[in-house]
Amino acid sequence: MTSAVSPAADPVALLYGQHHPWLLRWLRGKLSCTDHAADLAQDTFIKLLATPGERAVSLREPRAYLTTVARRLLIDHYRRQSLEQAWLATLAQLPAPVTPSAEDRLLILETLHQIDAMLDGLGAKVRTAFLLSQLEGMAYADIAARLKVSERTVKRYMVQAFEQCILLLA
Repeated sequence: MTSAVSPAADPVALLYGQHHPWLLRWLRGKLSCTDHAADLAQDTFIKLLATPGERAVSLREPRAYLTTVARRLLIDHYRRQSLEQAWLATLAQLPAPVTPSAEDRLLILETLHQIDAMLDGLGAKVRTAFLLSQLEGMAYADIAARLKVSERTVKRYMVQAFEQCILLLA
């Protein structure tokens, strides 16, 4: 015999029933694609399910909370979209013989998303130091001067960034 949890007994189900239509309308106003709005609305409630159970019960302003979570998901969505557009623009400039296969393009795009998430998890100065070193080829002394920190601090920043890179590979 299976037991179904009634919406009245499940606070997340109750929140979903009361606020999902409103959240979906709000997201449709922010996005040009109804399907993306529906996906982000679902992801918002999935995030709520991932939080400790007491949070769903104790929300005094559920729409404010849902809006905050949905805004963060929107930022992630736009960042992924921007990254994908930059990748597609780069691909369009490649000559046909060196254009990666569809499978390789997907793998590269997934890797770019992982790198973007890893970089987003770093502090601003750590991220800047890492990008200046890796993309601009700047020496640690030059990075230190630009960030107005010591060269030793830049070395610590780089260790932090490389640790995150290693965790990304693990």
